[in-house]
Amino acid sequence: MTTTTRSSWRGTVLGTQIAELLRRPGRFAATGLSLLLAAFVVFGTVMTQQILSSTAVERFRGTPGAVSAVLTSDAPGGIGDAELRRIGELPGVAEAVGRHDDGAPLGGSSVERYLRLYADPGTGPLSQVRLLRGTFPDGPDRIAVNEQAARDYGLAPGSPLVLLRVDPDDPGRTLPTEVEVSGVVRSAVTGQKQPAGYATELRIRRLLALPGHPRVDIRTESGTVPDGLREDIGRIVPSAELRDGAAVRAAEEKEAAASAGDLLELVSLFLAVAVVASALVAASTFRIVFAQRVRQLALLRAVGATGRQLRRALLAEGAAVGLAAGLAGVAAAWGCSHLVPPVSGRFGQPLSPAAGFPLAAAVLTVAGTALLAVLAVLAPSLSAARVSPMQALRAAEHTSGTRAASAGRILAGLLGAAGAAALAWHQRGLLPETEGEDIDRFSALLVITVSGTLALLALSALGPVLVRPVLAALSPPLRRLGTAGRLAVTSVGEAPRRAAAGMLVVALGASLISVTLVTLDSLRAYDRTRQAVEAPADYILRRDDGAPLPGLAAEVKALPELTGVRTFRSVDVVSGTRSATLTDLDPHRLGIASGLPTATGTLGAPRAGHAVVDAQYARDLGVRAGDRISVRYQERTTTFTVAATLRGSGPYHASVYVPAADLTRMGVDTAPTTITADAAEDGPGGRSRADAALTGLLADPADRHGRVLVHDPAEQQGSSSDLGTVGTTVILVLGLTVIVAVVGVSITASLGVVERTREFGLLRALGLTAGSAHRTVTVECAIHGALGGVLGLALALPYSWLVVRTIAATAPFSLPTGRLALVVCVLTLLTAAGGAAPAVRASRTPPVTAVAQGR
Repeated sequence: MTTTTRSSWRGTVLGTQIAELLRRPGRFAATGLSLLLAAFVVFGTVMTQQILSSTAVERFRGTPGAVSAVLTSDAPGGIGDAELRRIGELPGVAEAVGRHDDGAPLGGSSVERYLRLYADPGTGPLSQVRLLRGTFPDGPDRIAVNEQAARDYGLAPGSPLVLLRVDPDDPGRTLPTEVEVSGVVRSAVTGQKQPAGYATELRIRRLLALPGHPRVDIRTESGTVPDGLREDIGRIVPSAELRDGAAVRAAEEKEAAASAGDLLELVSLFLAVAVVASALVAASTFRIVFAQRVRQLALLRAVGATGRQLRRALLAEGAAVGLAAGLAGVAAAWGCSHLVPPVSGRFGQPLSPAAGFPLAAAVLTVAGTALLAVLAVLAPSLSAARVSPMQALRAAEHTSGTRAASAGRILAGLLGAAGAAALAWHQRGLLPETEGEDIDRFSALLVITVSGTLALLALSALGPVLVRPVLAALSPPLRRLGTAGRLAVTSVGEAPRRAAAGMLVVALGASLISVTLVTLDSLRAYDRTRQAVEAPADYILRRDDGAPLPGLAAEVKALPELTGVRTFRSVDVVSGTRSATLTDLDPHRLGIASGLPTATGTLGAPRAGHAVVDAQYARDLGVRAGDRISVRYQERTTTFTVAATLRGSGPYHASVYVPAADLTRMGVDTAPTTITADAAEDGPGGRSRADAALTGLLADPADRHGRVLVHDPAEQQGSSSDLGTVGTTVILVLGLTVIVAVVGVSITASLGVVERTREFGLLRALGLTAGSAHRTVTVECAIHGALGGVLGLALALPYSWLVVRTIAATAPFSLPTGRLALVVCVLTLLTAAGGAAPAVRASRTPPVTAVAQGR
């Protein structure tokens, strides 16, 4: 019975295909490897999301774990001292602490400085700080500061400090309050990186003259809030909201985890394209494998198998390969996710392990991989099932890769290219022309990704047509490599479909990495330009009433602690019903004119009667280059011709930039209203000395210059470190596409060597050495990499421009030429290395055996 069952099983069409897989597991691995990598990429992204979320939650510190309940009040007076004391005296309440999150400017310096102020008990389970030096304030007029304040403001235990709080009787005035720094602390709360001060809730409330507490943290003896206690608190503060501490912490952790998820939005779009590429590699591999089995399929047709039976058998084979590859890919990603935290910890980047196993995502990944395999095998199975029984009588030497693209394939490729171009052109029309315009960036990037996917599909279809023209441009130096180079160029040119299959995923990896490199380089240039525009100098001196500063510039220039002193004038004018700031600041003098992109016109040297208008004011007035605007200053109206409109903000956020002579003709005082300067020395020490020099200059008992404000623009600049983090993450994740590319080229080369056994045997019989055969296959793989790199780079450039303009309307389009060339070279070398195994196989083919196999 066992023998009968086995014979019956093997006698079916499906059984013959499964038996073929079991007899030649190498083919199984070849067809399943790209699918395995697709499953690995998808589930690896899921696990990466889990790791980042777990790390964000693990690192997050907000409401202390000892807090049992949080009481908040939106009432103007908050929760008063009497209510707080009554809550603390309730049975079951171990501690009740008021919280404040406020701040105050600092006096004693001409440079604007600000200190956040937080209420904290300083000790106990509800404290959110840890003492580093000195003591926590235990008396009036004393505060502790964090490390940032100590470093930026030069503070230490015993240092005096002047807080400027608003006068309750006159909101336009500030009252100085002198305090002493008692100690330096480190906050345990995530995100508190700005200079801050800490004291008990009573001290903070008195320092800031606050009426009550907006929030109270309650710690109970049992750790929970019984209904009776909840009712007692409600009777004391009826208008306040009481929430469980666990619920507050859960909401904070959810928000922290969500921020980690935002990091992978763009990466997920890129990975979707990588999955499509894996499907294309799988389809190409299935096509080659089925072509090598054409004689077996023809024999099945000859003994009675129908085309429908063959199609079902081949589709089932693809589904089986997909299921196995999906399971293996999920298992590999799961295993690697456990290696990531310890490995990253060794490199100084501690990460938390993933929380649990995402079963639903795993099932969907396996099922999706099987479906992807079925879709990938669909077209090759239809072609293979149409094989004629007469093929069984023909030679087994297959030339599946030598056929040119069919008319239908060319038509499909042209349609895909037209669709990609139409979507890209449509998205180009929706790009913002200036900063500040509303745009759904994620939707825009999604459209760009769809367009890129269509372009990739078009490249897949038209690849055989493009191989020979591109190869003709690359071949001259390759032919100089001798016999191996000439044979490799000839082989690639005579098998364009095989070459197209090999270069496709290389083109994908090259295009995605190139888009990322160009985008990052452009955004870095944009970040540098933005900082240069928003903070061209270390210090900005102006009067609070905007009055001129005669004579002050000369005194500032005389200070050795300062350098690069510049002056300009700004006045408020009216154009129609809109007010604006008019200035004679020349961007060319600041050296940033080249970094100011224009929406209309050109930013040349200032010309009399001409003005440059920033983006917002140009939108408000509806003007562009060549139009005329009229401005009114002190009952005098002056008309200017718009020389250019900017695509973003101009330096110092002025609205209109005009020549100095025109400003003087309008009747504006010749004395400057703004003075800018830089610290003569870099670093905190140079800044501190410059701060002290300016404070000494402006602390004039005679008040010769009036009340001069000194701004430090660097204090307002955000850190651009997130850009590097995102870029590094994207590059590392996209590195998986390079692995897919190398594997794809290796698979194509391996199957090509098997397909060309007789060819290599004849070449060996004619005198080709084993080393030359090895070099020929290696150069062929390198050509696949070079073709994919060049075509991928050509595909990347227009999409890079779209991505850059979508992310930042005024970002310059910057090409990192050296790194792009390096990408192409590295991909070429990696694909050459990927051909090592098939090259060894080709070099070891005995001439007599090879000729004997060419039946």
